[in-house]
Amino acid sequence: MNTGNTTKTTNTGNTANIVIAGAAETDEVGRLPQHSTLSLHLEAARNTLADAGMTKDDIDGIATVGTPGPIQVAHALGITPSWLDGTGVGGSSFLFHVRHAAAAIRAGLCTTVLITHGESGRSRIGAGRFGLGSDSLMGQFELPYGVVGPPSSFTLTALRYMKETGLTHEQLAEVAVAQRRWAHLNPRAMYRDLITVDDVLASRLVAYPFHLLECCLVTDGGGALIVTSQERSRRDPVHLLGAGEAMDAPMISQMEDFTTSKGFRLSGEAAFAEAGISHDDVDHLMVYDAFAHVPIYGLEDLGFVKRGEAGAFIAEGHTSPGGRLPLNTNGGGLSYTHTGMYGMFAIQEAVRQLRGEAAAQVPGVEVSVVLGNGGMFASAATLVLANRLP
Repeated sequence: MNTGNTTKTTNTGNTANIVIAGAAETDEVGRLPQHSTLSLHLEAARNTLADAGMTKDDIDGIATVGTPGPIQVAHALGITPSWLDGTGVGGSSFLFHVRHAAAAIRAGLCTTVLITHGESGRSRIGAGRFGLGSDSLMGQFELPYGVVGPPSSFTLTALRYMKETGLTHEQLAEVAVAQRRWAHLNPRAMYRDLITVDDVLASRLVAYPFHLLECCLVTDGGGALIVTSQERSRRDPVHLLGAGEAMDAPMISQMEDFTTSKGFRLSGEAAFAEAGISHDDVDHLMVYDAFAHVPIYGLEDLGFVKRGEAGAFIAEGHTSPGGRLPLNTNGGGLSYTHTGMYGMFAIQEAVRQLRGEAAAQVPGVEVSVVLGNGGMFASAATLVLANRLP
C-alpha cells in the first residue's frame, strides 16, 4: 500500500492501534422465523467471541442500536460493561460504534468492545412496530404529500439525480446487475441467479424509478464485531486506519442537494485524512446500497469518479468481478441480505476480504473502505480498514 509522504502515528496509549479482533454473522441470514431479535444478537455475539478466541469475560464495552439495546444485550450475555453506546442513527450506526469504541479505548474508558446487531426485519419476531406519529416532523411535512417510507423517500433523490446528470434507467439497473454477479459467487446470498438489465427493468415497479430488483431485500440476521487494541488481539487483526462520521438532514426533503450526500462527502474526507491514504490505495469498497442509486452517490461523493460518471463506471464493469474497484462483493443489500440496518454486513464483508476469507475473494486486498448510510441520507460514516499498518 502506497501512502505517499503522509506520516502515521502507531504508538500506544491514547494513540493505540485500534483493530477489529473478531467478526462474525449469525449462522444464517435470510428467513429466520425461529429467531427472535434478541437471539440474533446473542448468536452473532457468540460466533464473534469464538472467532476472536475470546470469552465474555474479555469484554468491558457494549454497543448496539435499537431494541434490544446495549443494556439488555449485556445482561443476556452476562457482561457488566464499564462503557455502553446505544447510538442510533439508522443503518450506519455500527460504523459510528466502531469509531466511538476506538475513541473510548484510547481514552481508557474500556479495553475491548463488543458491537452487536440482530434484526428480524422480515419475520418481525421481537421487533418494534413501524410508524411515525402525526406530530413528528415527517408526519407533519412529508407523509401528507405521499412520502412514506424508504421507497418513496429515496425516489426524490434518484429522480433529481437522473434529471441533472443524465443517468439512464439502464445505468441504474446496471447497479443491481453488477452486484448480482458478486452474489452469484456467494452461497449465503439470498438471491444468486444472474440477471440482466432487461430482467431488472421487467421486474415490478415499486416506486418510480425503482423496480423491485433495484430495491433492497427484507431479511432476518445479525452480526457482531470486537474492537480492541492491537496488543489485546488474539488473531491476525484488521486495523482501523481512519474513520469519519457526519450528517445531512433529518428528513430527505431538507437535504442541501438531492443529487449528493453531504454526509458521504464529509465522513469520507475525515476518514481518508485520518488514514493518510489516497483513492489509489483502496483495493475494495463497500457502499451501503438500500437502493440502486446509493452506490452511485457513494462512488462520486467519496471522490472515486467525477459527478455524473458513476453510472457509466458501473455499467462498464469496473465494480464487477475482475473490475478495478470491486464494490459490494457480498452482493450487497440488493442481493445478499438487508435486515433493515445493513451497515454491520458491509463491515463484515470488508473484514472477510482483508482476511482473505470472503466467498468471492478479491486477490490482494490490503485496504478496504466502508461507507454507511443511515435513514434517508440522514447520517453517514466511513471506515478505512487494512490488514497491515502502513
